[in-house]
Amino acid sequence: MPKTWTPAQSKKFARELTLGKPYYFVYDISRRAAPYEDANLYSEVVFTDRLGLTGTPCTDGGQSAATLCLNHGPMFDAPPRGMRNIADTSPQVAGPMGSDNYEGILDEAELRGLEKQAAQTSNPKTRRRLGGWRI
Repeated sequence: MPKTWTPAQSKKFARELTLGKPYYFVYDISRRAAPYEDANLYSEVVFTDRLGLTGTPCTDGGQSAATLCLNHGPMFDAPPRGMRNIADTSPQVAGPMGSDNYEGILDEAELRGLEKQAAQTSNPKTRRRLGGWRI
């Protein structure tokens, strides 16, 4: 069973961690902002150095171990089961499915529709310049 440190144990986490070993924490993803994303994703962090003044372990970016545990806690020493890493690709929920050998032929109606869309778009030579005060 993986060892876990809660935000209340942030100083204990900073004392017990091993430099160069990956540690993990969980993000709660908003379902309103990303409806097709998983509800929880984990992230991996590696502490590689110590801060000069305090001597506490920190990441390459200078994030202290205690501060990271307080802000994003609980911290795990093994990846949480059943969750996807936030850095991995998400599952495909829309788009082309099946074989990639589709050779569609544009008929006359589709070509007329495309020409109409192209004619209705904004012409860069006749559009007003950006940054004008008029709305």
